[in-house]
Amino acid sequence: MSNIIPPELVRRLGANPLFDTEAFLATHAEGTKTTSIRINPKKPFPREHTASNPVPWCDTGYYLADRPIFTLDPFFHAGCYYVQEASSMFIAHAVRALGLGREPLVAIDMCAAPGGKSTLLNSYLHPDSLLVANEPIRPRAKILADNLVRWGSANTVVTKNDPVSFQRLPGYADLMVVDAPCSGSGMFRKDPHTIGDWSPGAVKLCSERQQRILASSLTALKTGGILLYSTCSYSEEENEDIADWLVETQGMQPVTVPIDPEWGIEKTASRRHGCPGYRFYPHRLRGEGFFIAAFRKMQHQESFDRKKIKLNPLTDREKLIAPWLKKPSDFMTFQLEEELFLFPRGREMDLQILRNVLYLKNAGRHIGKIVRNALVPDHGLAMSTDIRPDVEHVALDEEQALVFLHKAPMDSQRANPEARSGWALARYRGVNLGWLKLMPNRINNYYPKEWRIVNL
Repeated sequence: MSNIIPPELVRRLGANPLFDTEAFLATHAEGTKTTSIRINPKKPFPREHTASNPVPWCDTGYYLADRPIFTLDPFFHAGCYYVQEASSMFIAHAVRALGLGREPLVAIDMCAAPGGKSTLLNSYLHPDSLLVANEPIRPRAKILADNLVRWGSANTVVTKNDPVSFQRLPGYADLMVVDAPCSGSGMFRKDPHTIGDWSPGAVKLCSERQQRILASSLTALKTGGILLYSTCSYSEEENEDIADWLVETQGMQPVTVPIDPEWGIEKTASRRHGCPGYRFYPHRLRGEGFFIAAFRKMQHQESFDRKKIKLNPLTDREKLIAPWLKKPSDFMTFQLEEELFLFPRGREMDLQILRNVLYLKNAGRHIGKIVRNALVPDHGLAMSTDIRPDVEHVALDEEQALVFLHKAPMDSQRANPEARSGWALARYRGVNLGWLKLMPNRINNYYPKEWRIVNL
């Protein structure tokens, strides 16, 4: 097995006399892959999909008995769940244990794509919080934005910036999550093709990159704010050594996160400062390799003066959006040319600040285009958790739902037997999939072309 797992990595792990090298290697030799999902608490989801196999540290996480073809599941496309590695769901427990969901706050997910941790934060933070999800790489930023559209909340902003850009937001955030790019050894069992990329030199380069990301971005965390730092690496240089570096150079104080001993998570301590960290090993629990540590920023951080920000009031189109939303008074709107977006009422200043200093990929919720003072709905409105349940809809069976998601022509006689006219949601077992335009003799399928199922 040492011919598969790099021998140097095995040697380093085995230097800990308490580490069970034999069990670790045996788990990788088995090649068993664990599949887990985390459900969206704001969208309906059939309980038979989750059975009774919960992830112990995340009350919305579930293990699956096998891995289905997710692209053929309408619930997946509707944003009813996210396919996420179970170990990384521990952030849900950290948020709750540290009381970070008790009141509204501003959170930054610094390395956010493809969106697992951002959608998790969106579910576990206070509903009036604002989440800034950042991804500097363009293709990954698009995937991140799409996943947040599916998740359905309007209190998110997707940015595409190098971490250094956040130095222009001193003391802005209450919480920062940095799931740092790493050497990836914790994912060897899930993706063995990456094993050949591992080397001590790659670990060193990753450690240096992690320090650069943290040093560049921590200016945006206010004094007293919380940092959650994580990797999917087993290497001490990327985990405990970074914890010591944060204490020594960034004015951070380690924070303990309580855990249940039955979960199988290993609590560690860094060499120089005894910073608590939490390691996940696949031979000890149902999950892949993961490390996380929490810190509080003690260093004094000057904050920018919000009074210097010129506030351009958002438009109030409550009458226009009222027919579509459960609580239209909860939102203000802003317009880019003819496109209309929702943003949480009371967060106007935040939107203006972010638009002034960062490149925004998406902000709030794109709900449609204004044509002759009427709203032509966008797919983002169909995915929204704020859409009214009594909006006109067409109930589809599974076969019809897959035809819709394939963006194929719909059978008007089966889907629209009453020959209704106008905009209607395509709905499958109570969840919205997108928009249909109903006409007496045909139905137009408005599912986004770039999202369609290519092969059925």
